[in-house]
Amino acid sequence: MSASESDFRALYEAHFEFVWRSLRRLGVREPDVLDVAQKVFLVAHLKLAEFEGRSRVATWLFSICQRVASDYRRSAPVRREVATEASELERVSEAAIAATHSAAFTSGVVLEQLEARQRARLAEAILDKVPQTQRVVLVLFELEGMSGEEIAELLEVSVGTVRSRLRLAREAFSREAKRLAVESARKEAV
Repeated sequence: MSASESDFRALYEAHFEFVWRSLRRLGVREPDVLDVAQKVFLVAHLKLAEFEGRSRVATWLFSICQRVASDYRRSAPVRREVATEASELERVSEAAIAATHSAAFTSGVVLEQLEARQRARLAEAILDKVPQTQRVVLVLFELEGMSGEEIAELLEVSVGTVRSRLRLAREAFSREAKRLAVESARKEAV
């Protein structure tokens, strides 16, 4: 294995989970993440020799993820699909939990896993409602733990812009969560 092959293998092994999470949070559907991640690493492999180390490798990979995820979202197969509303996801998840409760194999572990998946799907559906520029900042700050300065460097914007987008993203996320709660309460009342 040549030096560049071993460098790439190390890059892939060290950052695959980060790329996977980033793509999911950037709107890539679960069944497509592996294919899209391969595209990210193909670009990274082709550009690895050009990487100058002026930023962290994760920052560089995230910028590739953004471009590849953007291309993915604009692609024809994705546009033909019918988007599922968050309320529909919640209804289906509640039905699955109710069915699990009545099944003989109901256990605390199974319920916890189902509830965790339901919360993750709801959070993802809410996150999908946040405008892309704000969502990226929210994901990087809240979920990846990057600082405002690191995000500003990655996105090539000012720290003030990062703070503004983060505030707006939190407000949008909160509004959508409240809207879903009200909608859910209305359905339960009926």
